[in-house]
Amino acid sequence: MLKSIAPYIGKYKKYTVIASILTSIGIIAQVIPYYFLYQLIVPLTKGHTFDYKFVLVRIALILLCEVVYALSYTSGLGFSHVSAYNTLKNIRISLQGKLENQPLGNIKDLGTGQIKKVFADDIDQIELLLAHAIPEGIANIAVPLVVVAALFLIDWRLALLTLATLPFGIFGMSMMMKAGYAKMNDYYASAKKMNNTIIEYVNGMEAIKVFNKDGESFRRFGEDVRNYRDFTLDWYKACWPWMAMYSSVLPCFALFTLPFGGILVLSGNVTLSQLILVLCMSFAIGPALLHALNFAGKIPQLNFKIAELEKMMNHAPVKQGSKDFEGSNFDIEFKDVRFSYKESEVLHGINLTMKQGCTTALIGESGSGKSTLAKLLVHFYDTDSGSIKVGGQDITDLSLESLNNQISYVAQEQFLFNTSLYENILIGRPSASREEVLDAARRAQCDEFLARFPQGIDTLAGDSGKQLSGGERQRIALARAILKNSPVIVLDEATAFMDPENEEKMNSAISEIIKDKTVIVIAHRLSSIKNADKICVLKEGMLIAEGNHDELIKSSPEYQTLWAATSAAASWRI
Repeated sequence: MLKSIAPYIGKYKKYTVIASILTSIGIIAQVIPYYFLYQLIVPLTKGHTFDYKFVLVRIALILLCEVVYALSYTSGLGFSHVSAYNTLKNIRISLQGKLENQPLGNIKDLGTGQIKKVFADDIDQIELLLAHAIPEGIANIAVPLVVVAALFLIDWRLALLTLATLPFGIFGMSMMMKAGYAKMNDYYASAKKMNNTIIEYVNGMEAIKVFNKDGESFRRFGEDVRNYRDFTLDWYKACWPWMAMYSSVLPCFALFTLPFGGILVLSGNVTLSQLILVLCMSFAIGPALLHALNFAGKIPQLNFKIAELEKMMNHAPVKQGSKDFEGSNFDIEFKDVRFSYKESEVLHGINLTMKQGCTTALIGESGSGKSTLAKLLVHFYDTDSGSIKVGGQDITDLSLESLNNQISYVAQEQFLFNTSLYENILIGRPSASREEVLDAARRAQCDEFLARFPQGIDTLAGDSGKQLSGGERQRIALARAILKNSPVIVLDEATAFMDPENEEKMNSAISEIIKDKTVIVIAHRLSSIKNADKICVLKEGMLIAEGNHDELIKSSPEYQTLWAATSAAASWRI
């Protein structure tokens, strides 16, 4: 466990070492007063005259020890927390970097709730290990071990009597850890499901209200919350008896020492002062040892969280090289491409060439594989077999940054950050000037809706762009693509949310920016791609026909059917 955390501590490892030393000094300062207490008690058993100076000095020393304890222990925890939170920062940054290189399918399978749980909740839980369990655990175990060694020097029989409760406590703790670990998978699985359901419930609130699905949705919500409650209670019920056993037995180091030690004193085998000293020192080690062993109860949870974290980090990233783009042109070639999603093959040996300066349209029924081809091109996923080349270079030989510089991808659903619309467009090319951003917005037909905002292009987009309609968000996304000015453009249902008037404006803007570029268009409305240089018809993951409109309307029954449906839909009126 500590080995898996070590790479992320880095230069802050020394802070953890300092913290362990300081907390150890604090624990020693907390133990020493029990020796001074022994010095105060022993004269009373021998009938010595009360010495005020002796007593006051011991009281002063006890107070001094308490001050040293407070300063050392709190300073140690200060160092450990600096180390802990910087380590958590390093873990999150490392996880974010690995997630960026993951296939999007893996990320979507995890679900928003699970990713949030890992990034926020589970990583925060590791703070307990780093800031407390390591420095405090070391101090609270090391110091009692030294005290136990001293007890054996005083009298080995009294020392053994003091430690007689330890096997019972350790047995109770081991049984608690065993019982808890057996139910931990179910516990964390229920937490993952509950997180995902809560986020889905909140995100889908509009649809739930509109279609009166409150009862059904709340039933699922309630079931998952109750399941989490039940698994949590089951987990605690399995642990509680053993937890009660070790927490009540472990601190009672005088349980056997007091009665049997008294017998040894009466029989003359040990002196009363030895028994008093051992009793005082046993009171010193009890709280420290119990505090240390309490962290042991957290170890299975922390082990599980670290294992889950590493499992997320260790998914195979998308295949990428380190080369820059060196292609002589921007032709795109799919060669015998096969791709599976969740063990089901959805693309079956696609062979397709898209020429530079030409527009290639991908059409077909829903689920035919159109968007999957586009996402494979921008390397959201790895193919099962076959190759995809841009300008003769395999995309797996290129770095993701180099590939992304060559392609602008405008999808049907566009995410806007809760910053200004200006900054959302600037994502396309961060080095662009304000004039270039404004020009991109104008060419994307954004001026009309920007005019209604008092702050214009500097208006905040709102959470996920809620200030804008779906069509307006798409025009902001198109402005990004215009600003980026990549040689390859992928338009995945880019006009899906447009009314006829705005679609015409969008098509005019698109026509302006696709000149001399390699363009891939995905559309359900065939009227919008009628003039494409090449139209590719996909069906159930296979390319069944390709050509221009005139060629396909004569030769492809599937295209004829799709075209007839489009023509019929165009005449629909309410």
